Amino acid sequence: MRHGGLNRHQIKGGRKPSARGTKKLTPAKSGQRIVEERTAAHYPNMEVLNSYWVGKDGMYHYFEVILVDPAHPSIVNDPKINWISAFPNRRRVLRGKTSAGQKGRGLMYKGKGVEKVRPSIRAHQSKGK
Repeated sequence: MRHGGLNRHQIKGGRKPSARGTKKLTPAKSGQRIVEERTAAHYPNMEVLNSYWVGKDGMYHYFEVILVDPAHPSIVNDPKINWISAFPNRRRVLRGKTSAGQKGRGLMYKGKGVEKVRPSIRAHQSKGK
């Protein structure tokens, strides 16, 4: 993943430069999560199991993404990993089910002060209505 902040495209049309909103933007997702989603899009027959930090240089951040083929016979027959072949785990990375996704959704915290994050922030907001 490339170093640096999120830059939006320059907009057409006249307005004050300060109102363009193209610089100093922060993405809502972590870089690791973005890398996992890009990898999942590039390999549509694979599922992202997890990923981890490898390093960085002057231009890029490097993550290693672990992919699993859910249709492969060795995966289907292995009782430790065959859960990933079940239908509810399809495209799990896009629903924030990996470790980086859970961290971004606030699910790594437990106990007092984080009552509103489970099962999800949106589900908690809709309960009161």
